[in-house]
Amino acid sequence: MTALDNGRRTWSAADLDTAARSLAHKLTAQGTRVLATLMDNTPAWVVADLACAQAQVVHVPLPLFFSAEQLSHVLGTAGIDTLLTLGALAARWPSAPSSAIDIADEPLVMVRLPFRAPPMPPGTAKITFTSGTTGVPKGVCLSADSMQRVANGLVQALDPLDIRRHLCALPFAVLLENIAGLMAPLARGATCIVLPLKELGLEGSSSFDATRFHSMVQRHQPNSIILLPQMLRAWVHHLLEARERAPASLRMVAVGGAAVGSRLLAAARSVGLPAYEGYGLSEGASVQTLNLPGAERDGSAGRALPHARLRIAADGEIEIAGSLFSGYLGDPTPTPAWWPTGDLGSIDEDGFVSVRGRKKLVLITSFGRNVSPEWIETQLRDEAAIGQAVVLGDGQATLSSVLWPLRAETTDADLQAAVDAANARLPDYARVHRWTRGRAPFDAASGMATPNGRPQRAAILTAHADALGIPST
Repeated sequence: MTALDNGRRTWSAADLDTAARSLAHKLTAQGTRVLATLMDNTPAWVVADLACAQAQVVHVPLPLFFSAEQLSHVLGTAGIDTLLTLGALAARWPSAPSSAIDIADEPLVMVRLPFRAPPMPPGTAKITFTSGTTGVPKGVCLSADSMQRVANGLVQALDPLDIRRHLCALPFAVLLENIAGLMAPLARGATCIVLPLKELGLEGSSSFDATRFHSMVQRHQPNSIILLPQMLRAWVHHLLEARERAPASLRMVAVGGAAVGSRLLAAARSVGLPAYEGYGLSEGASVQTLNLPGAERDGSAGRALPHARLRIAADGEIEIAGSLFSGYLGDPTPTPAWWPTGDLGSIDEDGFVSVRGRKKLVLITSFGRNVSPEWIETQLRDEAAIGQAVVLGDGQATLSSVLWPLRAETTDADLQAAVDAANARLPDYARVHRWTRGRAPFDAASGMATPNGRPQRAAILTAHADALGIPST
């Protein structure tokens, strides 16, 4: 049975195991304790991940779009002693000992670094780095058991869909694709279609060519895909403009990373995309809830998956249990039995979870009204002209927004019409009174977003405060 398909050759589960054992032996022989991968989505990445598990080496997946400063911070903080990367990238460390290695038909370079592993929570198998509001990545330590529980929960929940081919459309360095898009399908015995992200139309953290993506989906005919909301929005727009429909092979398009919006989901269904919203976070080893065919509720993030438990605290904060992380790197504080997510939400009588936004992001206007900016941003992104939006205005009489258009040719008049349409659905205290076009893409490269696409609000405010006429601090 085929486990991986890169469009040129295939690998069986036995092929992957053989390659992983060979690499695991090498890692053990040279005394590697912490391995970082700085690579594209390729079968070699998958082999490296499996090898780390076999050799009990801590794996630190690094996104290719991390800045030089972020990479430097992560390498030292995590005590990475071995880096597996492409030859061109290995040149960044010219004085470090290195050796060529071929993994799954891919020529790579193994760089030995002088760092030593710091104390970590017992059982740490993987460290995923997520950017905070300052852009400095924070290490989330995960055990093999927690990650496997999530993968098994997804296998159980998705079993009725009989997923046999999954197209990996997000970077493996993003935990959502790593666990839900790789571990879970492989555990089920499905085939993972693993292609370099550029072939799928994705470059950096947010440049996405929906036309190219659609052609690749048509070519490979997957049953499932995981997307970020902005990717779904661009794909839906392409299908509507081209008057095309999604391939009939698709049974599940899971969407996460940010609120999706009911209008976008409805538009997706109208062109044959079976899109379903979910919710998760790194501290819970990724996905916690998911809408499913026949078990969905408009405006919700779905019900808890088999591995997850959720409850609502007295102040409205969502708390989770069942697949928690082991702790933050460098922080000895024990992980509580129930983790406060920082998200506000509710759970209805049927178990569907609704997420209102981040607890710490609630804006309080000068008139004393509490407003979740993410609620308004979802309304703005429901308009076809708007690709991304960030709402600001804490302490101000009215709200402002920074907008990034879905297409470069979108005019200011188009954006104003979109804002007017969104405002018409909102109460007066939640309407956007001023807006400006973004000065840079909302992505990790510009510093305007985290690697998984969440906006860096402080950076966005600083870069646009003058245009909006509001204080930057």
